Parts: sequence; C-alpha cells; structure tokens
Amino acid sequence: MTTAPAAKQIPTERVHHGDTFVDEYAWLADKENPETIAFLEAQNAYTKAITAGQEGLRDAIFAEIKGRNKETDLTVPVCKGGWWYYSRTIEGKQYSVHCRRAVGDPAERPPISEDGSPLAGEEILLDGNELAGDKPFFAIGSFSVSPDATKLAFATDYTGDERFTLRIKDLVTGEIAADEIPDTYYGTAWSRDGSALFYITVDDAWRPYRIWRHLIGTPASADEIVFTETDERFFVRVDLARSERYLMITTGSKLTSEVLLLSADQPTGEFQVVVPRRQGVEYSVDHQVTAEGAERLLILHNDGAENFELATAPPGDPAAWTPLVPHREDTRLLDVGAFEDHVMLYYRKDGLTGLRIIRADGSEHDVAFDEAVYAVGPGQNPEYTSKLFRFGYVSLVTPDSIYDCDTRTGELLLRKRRDVLPLPDRGEYRIEDYEQFREWAVAADGTKIPISLVRKKGTPQDGSAPLVLHGYGSYEASSDPYFSIARLSQLDRGFAFAIAHVRGGGELGRRWYEQGKLLHKKNTFTDFIACARHLVARGWTSADRLIARGGSAGGLLMGAVANLAPDAFGGIAAQVPFVDALTSILDPSLPLTVTEWEEWGDPLHDPAFYEYMKSYSPYENIVPGRAYPPILAVTSLNDTRVRYVEPAKWIAKLQAIAGGGPFLLKTEMVAGHGGRSGRYDAWHEESIVLAWIIATAGQNAGETGGAMPVSGTASTTPAG
Repeated sequence: MTTAPAAKQIPTERVHHGDTFVDEYAWLADKENPETIAFLEAQNAYTKAITAGQEGLRDAIFAEIKGRNKETDLTVPVCKGGWWYYSRTIEGKQYSVHCRRAVGDPAERPPISEDGSPLAGEEILLDGNELAGDKPFFAIGSFSVSPDATKLAFATDYTGDERFTLRIKDLVTGEIAADEIPDTYYGTAWSRDGSALFYITVDDAWRPYRIWRHLIGTPASADEIVFTETDERFFVRVDLARSERYLMITTGSKLTSEVLLLSADQPTGEFQVVVPRRQGVEYSVDHQVTAEGAERLLILHNDGAENFELATAPPGDPAAWTPLVPHREDTRLLDVGAFEDHVMLYYRKDGLTGLRIIRADGSEHDVAFDEAVYAVGPGQNPEYTSKLFRFGYVSLVTPDSIYDCDTRTGELLLRKRRDVLPLPDRGEYRIEDYEQFREWAVAADGTKIPISLVRKKGTPQDGSAPLVLHGYGSYEASSDPYFSIARLSQLDRGFAFAIAHVRGGGELGRRWYEQGKLLHKKNTFTDFIACARHLVARGWTSADRLIARGGSAGGLLMGAVANLAPDAFGGIAAQVPFVDALTSILDPSLPLTVTEWEEWGDPLHDPAFYEYMKSYSPYENIVPGRAYPPILAVTSLNDTRVRYVEPAKWIAKLQAIAGGGPFLLKTEMVAGHGGRSGRYDAWHEESIVLAWIIATAGQNAGETGGAMPVSGTASTTPAG
C-alpha cells in the first residue's frame, strides 16, 4: 500500500466573529462512525507499508532498549510508619508489583536488592500484572495507604480514558471490599484515623470538579459531596498534609488558586477557606508542627511576587502572611515541603533546578552539583519526622539517581543509580564516553534561548551529524535535561540530541512562561526555529538531517514550525499532537477547553484571540503545494486530552494538498494520552518512532553522511 488513503471530504462551515472556515474533515470527530475507524485503520496500514523497510532497524532498537534495561529490578524503598514501601519489576512482565516490608531497626538504611529479587518478609500490596490480566491496556491511578497502614485505596483504568474504578483493600485480611466506586479521577486522601476516604470525580468535560467523602464500611451510594467547583476554569485536588493534621482541597485555574483546610481528625466536618481566591493570585499551603508542638502554615504565593515568595501564617489566622523567603527576580520558587525540624524549598535559577534546606535554627544549605546541565527534584518523602530528604538527580549523561540528603549536615547519600546494562557488541555504558553542552540561540527579538545538548564523543561537528531537537514550551512546564536509555540507540548511531528551552516553558522563571502564551504564543514557535537555525550554523547538524520531535502541546509546536519553516527540518515526529488547537478551544463542551482559555486565550468570545490563534493553528495554516518535510504523527483513539481527530485531520489535509512528505499517521486503537501502557509495549512504540527518525535522517542525506547506519541488526556499530 504505497498510496495514502484519501479521506472523503464533507465541507463543514465553522463561523465565528464574521469569519468562515470550511473544514472538509470534521466528520472524523465521530469515533462511533465505522468510516472513521476504517480511515484510521487504513492509515495504520499505509504507515506500516511505508515503513516496512525499517522493520529490521525497529527490531534492533527494541533489542537494544530491552537489553540495556534491567528487567527484574526494585525501587529504593521509602519508609513510612514502620514500613518500607517499594515496587518491583519482573523480567517478561509488563507491569510493576507494589510491595512493602516491615522496618526492623529504626536506624536501618533502605534495604536494596541488587538483583531485583523480593526482599525477605515482603508483603505484596498489588500485582499490576494480575490486575491487568489479558487486557490490552491497564493503568493504576490512585494508590494510597491509610495512615494506620491497614488499608489501601487504589484505582484502575482498562481503556486509557483516565476514568478509574476505585477500590479499597484490607491489608490485614487481604480482602478487597465488595463496594467499588466507578468513574473516579486521580487523587485520594485518607482521614488521619483511616475512617474516611476523600476522592475526586470529573464532569462531562472531563474536568476534575467534585470532592466526595466515603466512610469506610458504608456503601458507595451513601458517599457525600463535600466540595463542588462551579467555575469551569478550575480543577480540584485533595491531599492529606505530610504532618497528617490537615486535609487540603486545592482548586485552581491556570492563573488563580484557592485552598480549603479541614482537621484530619474531624473528617465529617466542613472545609474552611485559607484565603478567598483573587484573579491572578496563586498559592499553595503546607503545614508544619515542631516536636515541641509549635504550628504554622507555609504559604507559597505570587501575590505581588512574580516568581513567588514563601510566607508563614498561624493556623488560627491563615490570612496573616509573614514573609519567610522573599521574592527574587532571578529565582522562581516551585514548591515547599514541611517537616518536623526543617523546610525543603524547591526552586529554579539560571535555567537549572535546585533544593534548599531551611533548618529550624534558621541556617540554610543548598544542595549542589557540578555538572553544567542537570535536573534535581523532590522524591517521595512521606515520613514527617525524617531527618533524611529523598530526591532525584539526572542529567543528559548521568542516569536517574536517587539520593538521601542528611538535613542536619548536608551530606549526600547515593542510594541507587539506574542500571544501564552492557550490550554484547558495545560493552558497558560509560558516562565519560558522552558529553553534554549548553548553547544559546538568539531569537528575532534578541532574546537568548538556552539549548541543552548531548552527543557521543567523537561525533563530528561539521554539519554531517544527524540531530533530534525536542521542544514543548507551554503551561510553564520545563523541558529539563533527562537521561534516556532509548536515546542511546540514537547517540551510538552518530546522532546528537538537543532540547530547545523555548518561551512558554518555565526554564527561566515566570516571565519566560508569560512571554510564550496568549498573544505572545508565537514566540514559542520562532524560538524553536531560531534554535534549529543556530544548531545548523554551529555545525551540530544540517537542516536536512535535523529531526524535530514534540508531543501534546509540543505537538502543536511541531505543526506550527512545519508551516513556518519547513525548510529548517528534515523530518518531524509529532506525538498526540495538539494541531487543531483553534477548533478545540472554540468548543467549551470538550475536555479541558474552558480551563485552557487562560493559556491560549478565549477565541469563542474574543475576536482578537480568534484571529491570533487562527494565524498559527497548524491545521488552518497548511499551505497548498508547499513542500513539507516527512512527518510521523502518533495518536491514541481513547486520548481525552488531545483527541485523535486532531492529528487525523491534520495528516488527511497534508496528504490531500501539501507537497513533500510522506505524511504518516499511526493510531493506537486501545490507548490514552500516554500511549501504550505496558513497558514492553511502550518500548516497541518508541522503537517505531526512533527507527523512523533514524531512517528519515539517513534517507535525507542519501545515507552517505556521517557514520549512521539505517539498516537492521548488522548496523549497530557506534559512530565516532
């Protein structure tokens, strides 16, 4: 099947603010229409046919990913209430097994199983493989043990639509309660005595908006609503503070938040507002009580503090905020964690993340690392009285690492670093064989855009090396450096890999985000193009060997740059791409739309936002006859965040009117926003994308540049 299947065209008019847009492929939005399914399956067949020559390469990459991953492994146990909690993976099994083991000696270090075998005295809480059975998709949403360690609340999803069935397991008897609660969302919170469980449900637009209280031992039909968020811009969540003194409901939009508190000892009481919401003011709350019984609330907020400041308030007067860590122009405060004798502050400065310990005596300590490019962030720290703080560290060359920091001395204790197993033909992974860099591109308005890069030593910088440029740039979500076993299959074939830290993300603070949203959104796209041009000018790659990659809102970025600068890229991989943005944001009945208006603007009611979004939305701006680079779009039929119809329409229109290509669509027929659920399935999916990237870059260069093989198992010699 070498010709793309042509989608029938049924002109449908979309009229807003005096503008008429004719959408020939709107009919594809009907998932129940057999013709829609037939079109998606035909596209899958076409993609399979076009990429048939990559089968050997896909198999080789999958074997490399599988061979480098430690299939039987065990996470670093986390201590809570006399138990070590951890999960295990087993060779040949798709999903994790969730376990615990009693703590023997209070001074015991986390028990580590070097070979991934079960710990002595292990108790299995949930086996994901047993729960999944032979279902093609499986995911766990909530997973929460009661404070007294006798009950487990867990939720399962078998379709990928992120609506879960909530159940409760008695950890003493091993029995699962007969009653179950359908159609719940992520997140649960126990009362302090474990007598009540709070959970969340979504509205028709898939917005988490309602908090319920379930009393253990009563039927789910008797559950009571404790909070309903009526503003469609706001999402809700519910938590139990680490101190276990307060239950907290947080409701927030993209710009505004509000927190309500309830004593965790009085779960049938009423939640009380900390500070009433004010448009544009965001705040979060944590609770601290010292060993001597002194209490305070910790308030992280942006009221008059663009990059946020940390304040304190007495629980009896939560609106009386006193600054503790003042606002700074060069430091974005991200999160705060309260413990018995210290506070941990998570922040971002100079494009890098950091952690600061603030001790009870007022002394401070910043956790420091010496790599030029890295990311650090809080790990699981459920034990309120702990003197050790668990965090994760990673860079483009250093595998994911788990540390404990002694908060009294600042000493760092490396508990575990992700294993990268040797391959028969390459030997051990050695950090020193790879190198990472930070470069700065210059945007059209003079703004300097940071780029993080990694390559294998010896990879030429003469324009001949292929390169993957990754981007996102929305929601103040930062694309921090990360390590990837799968990426090694590219680096060893002579690729470089780069992350463009474009505006719209949060890498350089709140202002960096503000400059890439609403009526400044195009900065995200032009920043990415500037990064691509910079990498070519500096000899990292050439335009025909530069492959752009992004997903979700990063998929919008991919579609936009394809229209703006198709000559800058040799190929584009777009996963669950938000490429029909204007159509979706115009429809308030769709999941997430109304809350997204504070990110993109409200084109339904404001003609200025309509005009601006229409000027960049990828689907509307495909240029007939223009030569576009090859494009691979990957989506999922049950995705509730970015519906499958967006990439389906995008690819159908490209195939119909654009030059260049080929334009390929691959739809997972049983999956959600995150793609395939099992780890082996996910590795297979990644190997398909990587093989397409490698083959596309090789074909563009006539398979002559550099030392990059594009065939199968015989072509795995590292370049350089």
